[in-house]
Amino acid sequence: MSNAPTLEQLRTFIAVCESGSFSAAAIRLGRAQSVVSYTIANLESELGIAVFERSKRRPVLTPAGRAILADARRLDLLMSQLSANAAGMAQGLEAEIALVVDVMFPFQKLTAALQAFTHAFPTVALNLTMEALGGVLKLVMEGECCLGISGPNGNWPDVIETEALGGIQLVPVAAASHALAQRGQIRIAEAREHTQLVLSDRSRLTEGQSFGVYGARIWKLADLGAKHRLLLAGLGWGSMPLHLVANDLEAGTLVRLDLVDRFRSDYKMSLINRIDTPVGPALQWMKQHLKQEMA
Repeated sequence: MSNAPTLEQLRTFIAVCESGSFSAAAIRLGRAQSVVSYTIANLESELGIAVFERSKRRPVLTPAGRAILADARRLDLLMSQLSANAAGMAQGLEAEIALVVDVMFPFQKLTAALQAFTHAFPTVALNLTMEALGGVLKLVMEGECCLGISGPNGNWPDVIETEALGGIQLVPVAAASHALAQRGQIRIAEAREHTQLVLSDRSRLTEGQSFGVYGARIWKLADLGAKHRLLLAGLGWGSMPLHLVANDLEAGTLVRLDLVDRFRSDYKMSLINRIDTPVGPALQWMKQHLKQEMA
């Protein structure tokens, strides 16, 4: 009868799979290659199956090995989450937390949360970064920020824990002087003839994903404020969060475009953090308060 493998064996197995060789895994783990080989041999002995093809020069997973890898990763993530939760409870109040926020997030709600945080935790330093699109995920993935408010992502990494925050309504707009503002109903084919202003992703994590990009001529901007100013100048059309352009629409400096073959667009927001990041009292408070702000 086979015995249960140890977490060390599973993590060594994962390292070999992700590194592509026993030698690379040894460097990654800071161990001798002989130790890595011995650990994998013990893993196979415990499981009673071969996880790698022995006839290949480089590690190639057997069918059983592929199934074990998925389970190993899941167990590794669960153990990392357990350790992080325990560390969060044990460490007490954090000295600082780092928050990264998508530029689309309603600034009034963010301001209210930050003001409330400074009153609730006057001794905790709060570092704030504003990013667009995949920039939020990048900073959380790399551990530079412990909590993120992110826009949509079609494929969250396994190490990322997400909580839905709701959506931000996006509306297509142009300056009152823009040619499209003089139209009634506008088809996408017609809008494509005019320069579209779009928010770009400096992280490249959303490369290949389209977020309402239709124009044949596109100006990519990494700054939402710059996009807003160019829209007001009549240099193109584009979608903006309704809460950011509500005053412009009321004043008539921007006009909401009626794109007849496009449905209402919501920009889904999520709270994200690495599951292996300790969640102390201040960070937990921030997560709950942000959810309340968006409720």
